Amino acid sequence: MTTTLFHGGLLFDGTGSPPAPADVVVSGSEIVHVGAPGTGDADHGVDLTGRTLLPGLFDCHVHVMADGMDILRDLQTPFSYRFYVAAQNLAATVATGITSVRDAGGADAGVKLAVQRGLVTGPRMQISLDMLSQTGGHGDEYFPCGQHVPLMSPPYPGKPSAIVDGPDEMRKRVREYVRDGADVIKVATSGGVLSVGSDPRRAHFRMSELDVLVEEATAAGRFVMAHAQASDGIKNAVRAGIRSIEHGIFLDDEAIGLMLEHGTWLVPTLIAPVWVLEAVERGASLSDASIRKARDVIEIHADAVRRAVEAGVKVAMGTDAGVGPHGDNLRELGLMQRAGMTPAQALHAATGQAAALLGVDDRLGTVEAGKTADLVVIGGDATDFDGIGTRVEQVWIDGELRVPGARPDR
Repeated sequence: MTTTLFHGGLLFDGTGSPPAPADVVVSGSEIVHVGAPGTGDADHGVDLTGRTLLPGLFDCHVHVMADGMDILRDLQTPFSYRFYVAAQNLAATVATGITSVRDAGGADAGVKLAVQRGLVTGPRMQISLDMLSQTGGHGDEYFPCGQHVPLMSPPYPGKPSAIVDGPDEMRKRVREYVRDGADVIKVATSGGVLSVGSDPRRAHFRMSELDVLVEEATAAGRFVMAHAQASDGIKNAVRAGIRSIEHGIFLDDEAIGLMLEHGTWLVPTLIAPVWVLEAVERGASLSDASIRKARDVIEIHADAVRRAVEAGVKVAMGTDAGVGPHGDNLRELGLMQRAGMTPAQALHAATGQAAALLGVDDRLGTVEAGKTADLVVIGGDATDFDGIGTRVEQVWIDGELRVPGARPDR
C-alpha cells in the first residue's frame, strides 16, 4: 500500500494546540504516524514548506441545495434545477477545505448517496432533510399574499412536510424523517430572520412537543439540532435535551448557564445575517421584514456569542452556507475571532470540536495515528484568517487528493 509523508511545514492537529512543525504519514486512507520533523518515512512526499496542514474542516450548518436567498429568482426556477446547483455547491465546499458538513435542511438521501458513490464531488454529509416547524413558525413558508412559497422545496417522496403541531404529529414526523434517511433531526424552537411572519424573539413549540421530539430521535440514535434565536426558545431546547443551538442570537445569561449545565453546543453562524445584507446589496429580492431583521441582529448576535465564549460554552463552526455563497465558508473563522475566540480556538471549533458535536470524533477531526486521512493544506499561517479561503492548496479525503491546487472561484 502506498504511503505519503507530509513534511516541512506546520501542523494544526485539531486538538486546539497551536500549529507546530511535524511529520505526518498516511497509508491508504489512514494516518499512521504523527511525529517530530525527520521521524516520518514513506514512498512519496508532500513538501509543506511555507504551509500548514490541518484536519479536514467541518461546517456544521449548511444548505447545499440553496445558492443564496432570492425569492423572485427561486419562484422562476424549475424544481429539479436545485439538484444541479447542489452539485456545484458541494464541489465549492470541498474546494475551500470543508470535508464534512451537516446539512441543516434541503438535501435528501439521494444527494448524500450521490456524494458517497462518487457521482458528484462533495464532503461527507449528515442530513436533516428539513426543519420541523410549528404552523406560523420559521419553517412555515406562508406569505401575506395567501400563498405558501416553499423556498427550500415543497414536500416530495423522501422529504415529507416539515410543519407539525402537537406531540402526536411530532412523534410521527420524526419517525418519517428517520425512515427517509435523516441523520439528525432539526427543529425551529423560535422564529427567524428569513421567515416573513415569525418573530426571532419568540419561542416556538411547547415543551410537550419538544420532549416527544427528543424522545423519538434518541430512540432512533439521532441527535437533535435547534434553530433557536429567542432566549426562551434556546432555554426550552436545552431543557428538552437538544444537542446544539443554531444561531443563538438572543442568548441571555440564564440560557448560557443552562447550556453549560447540560453540555449543549452552540453553532453561531455569525456570517449568515451579513450574507443576507450582501445579497440585497447585489439585487436579491427579499421581504422588507427579513432585511430589517438581518440588520437588527448582527451586533446583538456577535455580543451573544462573545458572552457564550467567555463563559466556556462549547462552540462548533457553522455558517448557514446557502444563505450565502458556498465556498465562502471560512469567513466565519474571522468573525469567530472577533467574537472573542483565539485563532486556535476558532480552528478547533472547525475541526476537533465540530467532529465531537457530530459524533464522529473517533475517526475524524484531528490528525492522529489511526484516524481517517482527511487533510487540508493551507498556504502560509492557518491562524491568519485574512483571505484564508483563497489559500486552500490541497484537499485530501480518505487519503486521496481530491482537490489539487484548490481555489474557491468566489
